[in-house]
Amino acid sequence: MRKSSVQKGKGKVKETVGKVIGDTRMEREGKTDQMAGRAREAMEKVHESALKARDELKRRTSRDEHRRQSS
Repeated sequence: MRKSSVQKGKGKVKETVGKVIGDTRMEREGKTDQMAGRAREAMEKVHESALKARDELKRRTSRDEHRRQSS
């Protein structure tokens, strides 16, 4: 499980508990945790995309070098 999912879930629980017990501070903290989780999720997606691009570039470079040596 990703850290972002855990953080968003924790935030949702905090927000809900805050609403139930009337603790506006806890409710706000929960919303903040959820926003932080969404930001972390975006960073994780960018990181995954960068890794995929790197791997694709390595694969293409390796393939091209192999073709040049075979010619």
